[in-house]
Amino acid sequence: MPRSLFNAPNLALALAFAVPALAQPAPAPPTHAGPFDPSRDAARDFEAAKTEARRTGRRILVDVGGNWCSWCRLLDRFYGEHKDLQALRDKHFVTLLVNYSPEQKNEALLGQFPKVKGYPHFFVLDATGKLLHSQDTGVLEDGKGYSREKMAAFLKAWKG
Repeated sequence: MPRSLFNAPNLALALAFAVPALAQPAPAPPTHAGPFDPSRDAARDFEAAKTEARRTGRRILVDVGGNWCSWCRLLDRFYGEHKDLQALRDKHFVTLLVNYSPEQKNEALLGQFPKVKGYPHFFVLDATGKLLHSQDTGVLEDGKGYSREKMAAFLKAWKG
């Protein structure tokens, strides 16, 4: 007669390993999935960005978007894949990601700037927070992604 795998000793052994694993607490889910964090205090981050911009002599690049926005996530990946453009951006700008989503619209901060018609959207500010330029990122696209040449030209034009 064939032996069953489901006999008492095997079942006891399986339970000895399974029960502790089941008793472990589940890992906490991330508070956000993507570059934008709706729990951040954008007004406080803006003050910190101005302080850092004054300290380092850079401008501020406000990147408005949300994790719900596929082009916003694509832009984040674009900079990750183009380290030279990321370095150019970081050399001349303090980048401030500002979440815009149903759960956090950051109206107190974004109300200081022109209305945004699409996402992601850039605002270029001087070190004091004065608006220098409002940029629709749609013109920086190329096909199903962002244009390396257009992004480089934008960064160079507004680096100060």
